[in-house]
Amino acid sequence: MAMLNTSWVLRILPFFLLVAFTHAATFTITNKCQFTVWAAAVPSGGGKQLDAGQHWTIDVPAGTTGGRVWARTGCDFDGNGNGRCQTGDCGGVLQCTGYGQAPNTLAEFGLNKFNDLDFFDISLIDGFNVPMDFLPADGTAGCDKGGPRCDADVTAQCPSELKAPGGCNNACTVFKEDRYCCTGTAADNCGPTDYSRFFKGQCPDAYSYPKDDQTSTFTCPGGTNYQVVFCPQASERAN
Repeated sequence: MAMLNTSWVLRILPFFLLVAFTHAATFTITNKCQFTVWAAAVPSGGGKQLDAGQHWTIDVPAGTTGGRVWARTGCDFDGNGNGRCQTGDCGGVLQCTGYGQAPNTLAEFGLNKFNDLDFFDISLIDGFNVPMDFLPADGTAGCDKGGPRCDADVTAQCPSELKAPGGCNNACTVFKEDRYCCTGTAADNCGPTDYSRFFKGQCPDAYSYPKDDQTSTFTCPGGTNYQVVFCPQASERAN
């Protein structure tokens, strides 16, 4: 039986390794809240309990789109990872495979989505539960506008009709009307409303309604690493 010639494998292996890791991204998720959160990340990551001050690092493959990171609050899971969360629940499991329930502050991203650029944002379209920063971890060279911040305590200012246990709902979630959701009759011509202006006033960098692209979309070169920080100013407020 002839021996397998492995020399060609060794020659091309570095090429495949380079392709495999080109433009993948490392996300460092840090909890600076003064309470425990259960971080969630899809499609890569799943979920992890983060006590105050803890962080979680996940590797996200190149080309990932529809990515989300968020904090869940008020959770209670059993030893098998089954339970419920007050905000951001993803089907009653610790390890998320789907998106979370409103209200939840969202870090959204698509890696290498167009022209070798990452597109990312903070969205309040599903409401708000904790303050968040979503920033490039390696500096802002080549990035457009740096990264979004939503440091305000939106829940404390939430209009009474949007209040939810542990957070503040967006108007679409509460009223389910086309003008708030940019669906149906308003799919192509929706604009800001008094409710979206409330969220925009609290967090100018964040999406306040589905067509809020101009001031809410950020880009960085493919291969950038990122940090998501929950309650970024909590330690300053506590001092």
